[in-house]
Amino acid sequence: MDNGTDDYEYNYNYDGDLSNNSCEYDELQVSYTLIPILYMLIFILGLSGNGVVIFIVWKAERKRRAADVYIGNLAMADLTFVVTLPLWAVYTALGYQWPFGVVLCKLSSYVVMLNMFASVFCLTCLSMDRYLAIVRSLSSSQLRTHGRMKVSLFAIWVLSGALASPTLLFRTTFLDNTTNQTSCAMDFSLVSTKENEKFWIAGLGISSTAFGFLIPLLAMMVCYGFIGCTVTRHFNKNLGKGDQRKRRLLKIITTLVVVFAACWMPFHLLKSMDALSYLGVVPESCSLLNFLLYAHPYATCLAYLNSCLNPFLYAFFDLRFRSQFLCLLNLKKALHSSPASSLSSQKTEAPSLATKV
Repeated sequence: MDNGTDDYEYNYNYDGDLSNNSCEYDELQVSYTLIPILYMLIFILGLSGNGVVIFIVWKAERKRRAADVYIGNLAMADLTFVVTLPLWAVYTALGYQWPFGVVLCKLSSYVVMLNMFASVFCLTCLSMDRYLAIVRSLSSSQLRTHGRMKVSLFAIWVLSGALASPTLLFRTTFLDNTTNQTSCAMDFSLVSTKENEKFWIAGLGISSTAFGFLIPLLAMMVCYGFIGCTVTRHFNKNLGKGDQRKRRLLKIITTLVVVFAACWMPFHLLKSMDALSYLGVVPESCSLLNFLLYAHPYATCLAYLNSCLNPFLYAFFDLRFRSQFLCLLNLKKALHSSPASSLSSQKTEAPSLATKV
């Protein structure tokens, strides 16, 4: 059995042995083809979608809101991550044979974990910014300053880098002499004996789920809960007006939380079950271990999918952001269709058109 599917978490022993050595496991053959295809689709969608978001945020400098800055950093984290997906697609297609060396094993694994934390922290800050803007609109001006936003972004990347650092430290390549196969996985031999390795695996798995999913999800649900109540009260006071807008706002709020939870919950649930089995909290059995190993690659793909959905959920659902995107498209068409004699005058108008809402 090979453990190459653990590229997005701390679980599973690097040597690929199940805790119960009497268990037999064979990877689904379809996974060697299907998983790389899914990775490449996410790579294409994520590269194009997040690239557009970053371009729009950069072009709209003079009209940039705090929410736009968080969206831009979210897109940057997702874009950096999806660039590594071709490596993992090749890794899976080769039957979890890592041909790229130790450095890329460490760096690409680190970038994946960095994205997981940075993305969810950006989403949480975005939720808090919307909470302050809508629920605390009268008292939020002092809390939503440019300086405080810079501090929060600095904290996001420093904290994400720190939480992802175990991957950079412990990831390495292993050569299986019996199969002559090289894998990219975690190695705790520098800090732990073989007997105590399970505590490192369980501890890192549970902590990454807590900081990378449960706590941020709870914060987002609280923020959007208050936002939903505020929006509902506002429109209840104006009966007969804005019913369509009310439904749209509440639908967007619900979609943001539900899609995030739907993409990440299966992955973190499987990881938590695996961590608890290492600690003996969940009874260990061959059927449970095989289920975790079979389901893990597909739960990982679902989690990866969030990186290409974010541009649509957090950018194109925003009417103001969409207006900027359409302005840029119209400007591009005008530049390409206009005669050479009028290019200079159109270039002069470009900055104002790009930021007009």
